[in-house]
Amino acid sequence: MSEVTQEQITELLCQRLVYFTEIEMEVSPETNLITHLAIDSVKLLNLVMEIEDEFDISVPLNTLVDVLTVQDLANLIHKIKLSS
Repeated sequence: MSEVTQEQITELLCQRLVYFTEIEMEVSPETNLITHLAIDSVKLLNLVMEIEDEFDISVPLNTLVDVLTVQDLANLIHKIKLSS
């Protein structure tokens, strides 16, 4: 996945998060990772490892502080992907 768009990243994250969490709900870019999907720190680290493998990037943990929604995470991935 070398030339991936921000929309593709967002779509992939939404699809992946449906299976990643046990909560049955539609995941959208506005979905809050903590309050809506109940993603705790362990789940977040597992998700980050999957993201790193999927997109062949390294996500610095300190960049996750400002990530609240699926869109925030997609923006971060896209930004890291562009700079790598």
